[in-house]
Amino acid sequence: MREELSEMVVMEISDPRLSGISITDVKVDREFTYADIYVSAVEGHERAPEILEGLNHASGFLRKSLADRIELRIFPRLRFHWDPTPEKADHIEKLLAGLRNEVKPAPTDHETLEVDKPEAREDLEQDE
Repeated sequence: MREELSEMVVMEISDPRLSGISITDVKVDREFTYADIYVSAVEGHERAPEILEGLNHASGFLRKSLADRIELRIFPRLRFHWDPTPEKADHIEKLLAGLRNEVKPAPTDHETLEVDKPEAREDLEQDE
């Protein structure tokens, strides 16, 4: 369902509110009453209200089109939710990158400096 919905959003819906969105997850309950669809966008949560409004506006079309493509006896109603996971992951990556830039690790026991290698010492002694 996620792949079909992702394709439909990109190829078949011309609503500008839905440009640049990703379907991150789809969860269907056991009774096939509801399909909870999680979305995100590159721009982040600033666009969440407009994106969710556009998806809710197109939900009838999306549900009918999905029902035509996926054979189920009962097709679930679509509920759209904002997924903050990509934004949180990006934030964590930035924090980790900042920490990596601040702290330079000391050489471990397995890593030695070039001048500590016997060959390097011999080369230095020959140069003198």
